[in-house]
Amino acid sequence: MNICKTIAQARATHETFGHGRKTLGLVPTMGALHEGHLSLVREAKAQCDVVAVSIFVNPTQFGPNEDFSKYPRTFESDCALLDKEHVDLLFAPSVEEMYPRNAVTYVTVEGLSEKLDGRSRPGHFRGVTTVVAKLFHVVEPDKAFFGQKDAAQCAIIRRMVRDLSLPVEIVVCPIVREPDGLAMSSRNAYLSPQQRKSALVLRRSLLEIEELFKQGERSPEKLTVAGKKIFSAEPSVRLDYVEIVDPDSLDRVSEISRPALVAVAAYVGPTRLIDNVVLEPVVAES
Repeated sequence: MNICKTIAQARATHETFGHGRKTLGLVPTMGALHEGHLSLVREAKAQCDVVAVSIFVNPTQFGPNEDFSKYPRTFESDCALLDKEHVDLLFAPSVEEMYPRNAVTYVTVEGLSEKLDGRSRPGHFRGVTTVVAKLFHVVEPDKAFFGQKDAAQCAIIRRMVRDLSLPVEIVVCPIVREPDGLAMSSRNAYLSPQQRKSALVLRRSLLEIEELFKQGERSPEKLTVAGKKIFSAEPSVRLDYVEIVDPDSLDRVSEISRPALVAVAAYVGPTRLIDNVVLEPVVAES
């Protein structure tokens, strides 16, 4: 596995792969890798000739009171995992390498970046789209692989790619869960045993909404109320939001006549977790 710490190294290594004749897949990460990340790597290997992974804890997507300084950093073990998966290129730049001194240029997807997590974390998605655009520019992937857990992020990156005519295909892969249903996240490492147990309320809320939907309920308002009620039975968890939105525009929907994203976010102690499910109505054949 080629490990590159600078943009120049990454571009030089990229050239040795004969890019243009081979498809290159990129899996952008912030490290602290788990099975969810590795599932993206495996999908990239299945679809592409060459696979690159980036590890970069991006400061511009963290707010002033968020966990940038204590975000888990496990570079050595991450390298071992990626080497075992036969990744071709690991791009692991420093903050100074990715953001030149006095950098003032950002990429903003207006109209989407202020919704869901963007409303709760102002500036978060601006940081995400800026760093992802830079990674696309450095690595030049044919395909980039993201997890469905970050559904709002996926929608915003898809819109950025479309609006800027970037030559990369966005591939969204299913959520990977722990055996008890908790969505895998690097932030799960912050949870105490009791908090870990309480965190399952996110999944229970989504399962309740999904079950009511299967029973025929189509009112987003009633489904949302049902989801919030599940949280009321877990007072140690502070709900941020339960929303039912269009998967592409992230606008709230007034009815569910086509696929709808149910997104949930909550604080378990100081740790903010997210999860989601897509509701898909069965369309009768004409």
